[in-house]
Amino acid sequence: MTDTEYAPPAVWVWDKESGGRFAAINRPTAGPTHDKDLPVGKHPFQLYSLATPNGVKVTVMFEELLAAGHKGAEYDAWLVVIQGDQFGSGFVGVNPNSKIPALMDRSGPTPFRVFESGAILLHLAEKFGAFLPTDAAARAECLSWLFWQMGSAPYLGGGFGHFYAYAPTKIEYAIDRYAMEVKRQLDVLDRRLAETEYLAGDEFTIADMAVWPWYGAMAKGRLYGGGEFLQVQDYKNLLRWTDQIAERPAVKRGRMVNCAWGEPAHQLRERHDASDFALRTQDKLEPAEG
Repeated sequence: MTDTEYAPPAVWVWDKESGGRFAAINRPTAGPTHDKDLPVGKHPFQLYSLATPNGVKVTVMFEELLAAGHKGAEYDAWLVVIQGDQFGSGFVGVNPNSKIPALMDRSGPTPFRVFESGAILLHLAEKFGAFLPTDAAARAECLSWLFWQMGSAPYLGGGFGHFYAYAPTKIEYAIDRYAMEVKRQLDVLDRRLAETEYLAGDEFTIADMAVWPWYGAMAKGRLYGGGEFLQVQDYKNLLRWTDQIAERPAVKRGRMVNCAWGEPAHQLRERHDASDFALRTQDKLEPAEG
């Protein structure tokens, strides 16, 4: 049956054999599937994550805070492999939505959880008084772009990325629908970045940290193999911004944390100390044979 022939039944029934790259971990229910406690390190913040775009937002924030001199922002970053780890009882206790990143703030007398990447960025920005403008108009602009990303990225990932790269069958209508929306979003960013250096104005903020891992990667053709298809090279202002942020030393470090793929020298699967970037990347832990 093709997509044009499909008629939804009166009652939807979960079909485990629906296919797709993530079929084995997708399910229509929440809650844990197994008991598993989370590790806890020595630092005020315990991050449980993976270096997907949503995870990179938060590790970049932590590294930027530390680079700015906020010593209280020291953190332990624990790897969560999203092939089942996210359904362990400990992780679900930190994020009932079973998505990375998830954070435990242990900096005070009573630990508490913060989940969803935007909430974590905002929590840390307010806690340390950093990367969030204090001027009312600039703050509003920053938060507007932060929440723009929260609302827009599902069209890029779950929409375009899924149907273009991961769906078991190619559906022309779905790909066209989401390609059109992603190109519109890229144009929104390109037009804004023709006006200002960063999304909220002249300063690098949590808005940039939220948007860059998704749309910066897309602008460089690194997401879903869709760069040529979407003609991302046309968005010159977006590319300028993307390259500028990529050169920040804290951003380079943040991209490495909880990364479990690519060049071993760029993988820091767990981060517990600043020295780990020099001493505990995957090429140091698993040297090549021969």
